[in-house]
Amino acid sequence: MRVVLLALVLLGIGHGPLSAAGTGTYDMLFPSTALKGLEAAPSQDADRSTLVYDRVISGVGQEQLDGSFRIGLTIKPDDNVALTLYQGTKSRGLGSYPVSVGNPVIMYFLESALGDIAAQSGGSPFYLRNRIKDALLRDAQIVPVSLHYQNREIKAREVTIRPFTNDKARDRMGRFAELALAVTISEDIPGLYYSLVATVPAAPGAAVGYSNAITFKTAEAQP
Repeated sequence: MRVVLLALVLLGIGHGPLSAAGTGTYDMLFPSTALKGLEAAPSQDADRSTLVYDRVISGVGQEQLDGSFRIGLTIKPDDNVALTLYQGTKSRGLGSYPVSVGNPVIMYFLESALGDIAAQSGGSPFYLRNRIKDALLRDAQIVPVSLHYQNREIKAREVTIRPFTNDKARDRMGRFAELALAVTISEDIPGLYYSLVATVPAAPGAAVGYSNAITFKTAEAQP
């Protein structure tokens, strides 16, 4: 629940339109209608995931955090949305969100990536969060892409923001100044998000950099 409240307050979800130039990126990535058309799980099967995502994370530096996970999104009969993180036989609730805020997987993605970057860089999470929020209010790099989904090709857009490209503290951030957040969206994908990927280049002499990738797997699946 902490992640929910943090994202709602600091990323502005649920507070109406943002009065700033460049809100197109924000509106594109945080539509309140992202879950429109998806049905709630029946009350007798309330644990069934409406949407399932794969999550693969590397470069965190802690064995219990690196690895492959699954995220289940369940629309409840009371119009709330529950997120659950699965790893093997273990599961952990990630909070409950009102369905009116849209698909909360993007809020979890941003907050988890922000936490990882703050822990590794030693930077202030408040400063990092504000830079990400500012980046969402500016123009993003948008690239049309094609995806293969349900035996057909669909149109999508890859939206990439780089929060620290012009940051005044960039020279002191080392490799973390190259953080890229890329979100691939399509109205033909249930829940809107096909993939959400955060990347940071590897440190000198290191084999891999940081990567946090959430990818849509299926709809209406059993956990």
